[in-house]
Amino acid sequence: MEDKIKLMLSNRAWAKEKLDVDSDYFTNLAKDQEPDYLWIGCSDSRVPANEIIGAQPGELFVHRNIANLVVHTDLNLLSVLEYAVTHLGVKHIIVCGHTGCGGVKASMTQTNFDLLNKWLRNLKDIYFHHRSEIDQIENEIDRVNKLVEINVIEQVNNLVKTSVVQKAWMHRQGPKIHGWVYDMQTGLLNSVIELNHESPIDETYRFDNL
Repeated sequence: MEDKIKLMLSNRAWAKEKLDVDSDYFTNLAKDQEPDYLWIGCSDSRVPANEIIGAQPGELFVHRNIANLVVHTDLNLLSVLEYAVTHLGVKHIIVCGHTGCGGVKASMTQTNFDLLNKWLRNLKDIYFHHRSEIDQIENEIDRVNKLVEINVIEQVNNLVKTSVVQKAWMHRQGPKIHGWVYDMQTGLLNSVIELNHESPIDETYRFDNL
């Protein structure tokens, strides 16, 4: 069986399963979306956002990229952020990394990845600034996972530096921002940082005319 036929058959089986439980499932789902959560995660195929938190369609607004980065020049990410925070009014933003992240691992090497080098540069800069702490760890896997954790914290802080988040914090005291790491070995999520509208913002990055 061709892969595309298999996928289409799986889709039809899934749709039938939903309709067997609720005949109006897709009619109601198509009306509008009011998710409480924006998920910024890694593109890794082993970390499906909805599944690992048991979310249903319509509950999670999702953006994924290699190593769950929040880059201030990434118009894709910033557009998703603007839409989720300003127009959908999400109550929470989750930045989720995962143990053994291939992007993080690649950034710690001297290997040339051609076009990907430009994206990994963001991770390399984080590694450079924390290398003395990370390189003290003997085990390679633990070094990678330490950078995974540090990266999540850095990306949460990058969100706070955006005018989108600061404006929402000023006018509606939300959303809360959470930094999580998904453990590939256990399937469990671990919280590493949480910020809200009362969290301090360095004056270098703070906007006052919002």
